[in-house]
Amino acid sequence: MEKAKIQGGIDMEELKFSINISATREKVWETLWNDSTFRDWASIIDEGTYLEGDLVEGGDIQFISSVNGYGVTSLIEKLVPYEFILFRHRSDTMDSGQQSRERQWTGGKESYSLIEIDGFTKLTLRSDVPLELLEVFNLLLPQALERIKALSEGIVRK
Repeated sequence: MEKAKIQGGIDMEELKFSINISATREKVWETLWNDSTFRDWASIIDEGTYLEGDLVEGGDIQFISSVNGYGVTSLIEKLVPYEFILFRHRSDTMDSGQQSRERQWTGGKESYSLIEIDGFTKLTLRSDVPLELLEVFNLLLPQALERIKALSEGIVRK
């Protein structure tokens, strides 16, 4: 784990988790970003989370919770379809992305890397996490990766 002070003085630490999935990169990518499967696995991290916007390098996308309306607007800094995506969180939002709120994630990065090796895909998630949320994200991110694995492999458990 790497500690970082993000622009604006927000203390964060980078968390990194990987999982091997018995599916192609394309299938894992679709599981990550297809609306219904994204909502499924992302709700482990923040209930009711959905994406607003298109996955286009240089564009903005919003991660929004339908439960409380809080979210993050992020720049898609780098995008290589089926291989890699890097988000840089530009602003913390509320009211379903319509208003700014106190900075918590602003300036942090989040990336997903997919490498196909010997019939499986290694998915690696890196995320800058505010220090006060490290304990909970150390628990939730591996659970989310397990759910992505189950969805990608067609093993759907409730």
